[in-house]
Amino acid sequence: QLHLEQSGSALAQPGESLRLSCTGSGSAFDTRAVAWFRRAPGKSFEAVACVSARGGVTHYVDSVKGRLTVSRDNAKNTAYLQLISLKAEDTAVYYCAADYTPCLEGRTIVASDYGNWGEGTQVTVSS
Repeated sequence: QLHLEQSGSALAQPGESLRLSCTGSGSAFDTRAVAWFRRAPGKSFEAVACVSARGGVTHYVDSVKGRLTVSRDNAKNTAYLQLISLKAEDTAVYYCAADYTPCLEGRTIVASDYGNWGEGTQVTVSS
């Protein structure tokens, strides 16, 4: 069983940047793709990005391209989601998830493909 632990809640002002982390333990982390999802107040749960097991492939949904960067450091069993030029609409709970599913450019990120989930990180963007 892979356990995923996410970084704590974060508060930022518009225009600032944040980096969220997701650390795996208990089972192989470096052989699983990691995806990030978010749920904003009043909005649907949505996928935002994924990174392949070795980190060589990343994929972003169109709505976040250019402002989010996903990466991983398998030596630390940790994946990261960096958010830049934050906007109020980025306020959401962000979840990481991992599993043996491909992360490919152009392939839809599907929540049901991932069986291991973090507890979520509250990100609040407010002036």
